[in-house]
Amino acid sequence: MGRRSLRDDILQAGLRVMFRSGYRGASVRDICAAAGAPQGSFTNHFRSKEAFAGEVLDRYFDYLQGLVAQALKDETLTPRQRLKQYLDIITGKLQRDGWRIGCLIGDLSLEASSHSKRLRKRLDAIFQKWRTPFATCIAAAQSAGEVDSQFDATELAEFLLASWEGAILRMKVERRPAALERFKTIVFETVFKKPGTPNLSARRVSRRSARRRANEGRNQRALRGKSKRS
Repeated sequence: MGRRSLRDDILQAGLRVMFRSGYRGASVRDICAAAGAPQGSFTNHFRSKEAFAGEVLDRYFDYLQGLVAQALKDETLTPRQRLKQYLDIITGKLQRDGWRIGCLIGDLSLEASSHSKRLRKRLDAIFQKWRTPFATCIAAAQSAGEVDSQFDATELAEFLLASWEGAILRMKVERRPAALERFKTIVFETVFKKPGTPNLSARRVSRRSARRRANEGRNQRALRGKSKRS
């Protein structure tokens, strides 16, 4: 019986090491050590570290596409609710990692795209493929009257993903979810707000006005009570 291939082990270990150390900081030695594989196994399976990183990226994107499908194909929710569900699913994953690990696509976009033409082109292709199901879901939300149709659905999908990646990067710096929650609140109160729904600031003003009227009413009743007793 031939020796078992260590290719999958090395790829899985590479994913963990690149999340921790980045593309440039992830040495072949560290990757092989994490996989429990001799360094010769790496060169047997991969032409270069650049080619290896491309395969790690593909593996990660396959996993991410499963999460996209889980959220955006949920027929029990409206299209707008599905968009929220995706962001909440990712937030849950990030929370389990203690807000320390973000998105490998965003990480490599920052680090590797300026050093590797091959990875830059692969990342560009991933972003184009990634936006497609979001554009479809946004178009469905527009058709259902859930989201303003002022902007093109593909442009909105690009905006959503790019801005979400920025919020994840900020989260990694702060080691807390504030940036994620801030983004979700603002984006669904502005860009993806239901047509005709007052925005958050307007609702806050309305609530303050209601509290003020209630307080005024209590004060007036108290004054009337005092005048009757006197």
